Amino acid sequence: MSHQLTYVFITPQALLKARTGNIISRLLSRSGLELIGARMFTPSVELREQLSASLKSQPLSANFFKNSLKAPQDQAMVLLFHGEDAVEKMSAIVGNDKTMHGRGETVRDTYGEHFMIQKGESDQKPSIFYFEPAVIAPATTEEAVAGLKALAAFSDKDGGILDAKATFPVDAVLEKTLVLIKPDNFRFANTRPGGVIDLLARTGLAIVGCKVHRMSVAQAKEFYGPVLEVLEKKLPDGRSHWESIVAFMSGRRPSECPEESHAESGSELCIALIYQGVDAIRKIRETLGPTDPSKAPHGTIRKEFGQDIMVNAAHASDAPESVTRETAIININENNFKTVIEHHLQK
Repeated sequence: MSHQLTYVFITPQALLKARTGNIISRLLSRSGLELIGARMFTPSVELREQLSASLKSQPLSANFFKNSLKAPQDQAMVLLFHGEDAVEKMSAIVGNDKTMHGRGETVRDTYGEHFMIQKGESDQKPSIFYFEPAVIAPATTEEAVAGLKALAAFSDKDGGILDAKATFPVDAVLEKTLVLIKPDNFRFANTRPGGVIDLLARTGLAIVGCKVHRMSVAQAKEFYGPVLEVLEKKLPDGRSHWESIVAFMSGRRPSECPEESHAESGSELCIALIYQGVDAIRKIRETLGPTDPSKAPHGTIRKEFGQDIMVNAAHASDAPESVTRETAIININENNFKTVIEHHLQK
């Protein structure tokens, strides 16, 4: 068995219909693969043509890339997975052009849609006149490498933090906010990260940015810097508690590692998401619930997935100023998606 990198393309329709969380739940829990990259794309004609050409064994998916993604609001999410036989494993979970006829065995069976029509009695096979796969994944190593090269090449031009204003009413006043799906959701391959995203979907907001991130000690110190003074005033061991928060997010306590190593990437995985929409900050925080999961109402993320005040599933910015500060700290515009692909293809 060999370690491979593969990608999964979540279509604009799947995003618009809020199927993203459930799709991610299946991909993570069924594959056991490591999620190591994520990026939003508005695929250009050039990128669509290259992705189409790469899918030699999947003519319907190739045609979908070439002819079905044309509108400015056609924004997609691409995830990168790494692990043993990643291409074969993910292809089996996602399904392909020939396996969209089961009872939910693959992701496409559940979330994809296609309709057939029989043109005449002499026709041997029905023709497809509507095809929306929800997810697309390469079926072979050759398809994966070609697709990954295309995605890396266009990740700056076609990807990043997008704008979904075309999907909202013209007069809507929109704002963006940050959500961090915290490391407690990634202790093992499970449905929790997707479950958090699924609960956030009820806000009606659009996901316009995503990044897989490992917070450094320096970033965690800055991110939770405002909390330190509060904890020191409230608790006799406030600084120790603050260091525990930093360690929870980065993997190391500041006092237990050399200062010169604080800027190094941490060991703990989180997903950063940018949501856009009307009253986005308030809606996300209401869905998240209070910091203490024991005080959170039923149906909130922290009630569903939180454990205690620190291990509470997710973080959300509390004001526009916080969005600006926090996204700058985690360098949300960094294209580590491209870096990941280039690193693995050079091996």
